[in-house]
This record gives sequence, C-alpha cells and structure tokens, in this order.
Amino acid sequence: MVRPGGRSARVQASVHAAVRELASEVGRDALTVPLVAQRAGVTPSTIYRRWGDLQELLSDVAVERLRPDTTPGDHGTLSSDLTSWAEQFLDEMASPTGRAYIRDALLGDPDGGNAGQCSAYAAEQIDVILTRATRRGERTPDAESVIDQVVAPMMYRILFRPDGLDAAYARRLVAGVLRGV
Repeated sequence: MVRPGGRSARVQASVHAAVRELASEVGRDALTVPLVAQRAGVTPSTIYRRWGDLQELLSDVAVERLRPDTTPGDHGTLSSDLTSWAEQFLDEMASPTGRAYIRDALLGDPDGGNAGQCSAYAAEQIDVILTRATRRGERTPDAESVIDQVVAPMMYRILFRPDGLDAAYARRLVAGVLRGV
C-alpha cells in the first residue's frame, strides 16, 4: 500500500515521471530499468523490488495514465452525456498512445489487477453519467449493460480490428444500448 505523501509515493511519482520523459526522449523500446532508475534518482534495485521488471513498471505507468483526468461532461441528457463520453473514450483509447498504454497495462498484468483497475475507471465514469441521468428522471440502462454493449466492443475493436473506429461507431453503440431502456 502506498502512503499518500510518503517516501513510497515520492518514489512512484519520480519513477513514473522518468518513464514518461524517457519514453518521449529515447522511445519506449530503448527503456531499461537502469536508465529509468538513473533518471528517477533511485537505484535499480528499488525498481526491481517494487515492480519486479520493466514490463510491470510500464504496466503500472500505463494504468496511471489511463485514469480519467476529469468527470464526464454534463450535456443535459443521458444520450448526449453517454455519446460524448463514448466518443472521447474511443478517441483516446484508439490513439497510438492509448493503444500502447492498453497493451502495456495488460502485458505486465499477471494477476488481472490492472485490467480490473482500468475497467473500474470506465465503470466509475459510466456511473457518474447514469446517476446524473437518474436524478434528471431519465430511464437508464445498468452500468454493466453499458460496459458490455459500448465499452467491450470498442476495446475489442481497438485491440484486434482498429479499422473504422470513429465517432459514428461510438454513437451507434450508444444508440444500441439506449434502445433497450
């Protein structure tokens, strides 16, 4: 468990920053634990002890980068809110950077915890949208239906069939899940 503001949190922040900076400067394929450690001001053994190997470190950084920065926008209706969120989600995840983060998050995830965390990020965003719509008196699908009918198909296509991923695709998925309410 990382204590907020403790040494562990400072190490994590400096190592994550080093990974992001170095990936930008020398490219992801050139990253090594010693290079990251030097940039972060820690020893390689610190990284190995905390993350195990470079892939697990890259996975941890990816999960942090996949965390949404803001709450979903309020556009006045469930349809508008969910469509806007789905379009943005697809745009971010289908970008080359987003796909690289998804792959990193999954590759360094032997126990499935990172995948679960990424799924939780999407579920939290969807819950905000659905709760807001419910307060407005709108009928809503349940969060699992949105995940199954909007998020899951997008993620499959991002990972395995990336052609044709555009805002129209996101809108079709949202329209489909909303037809059932």
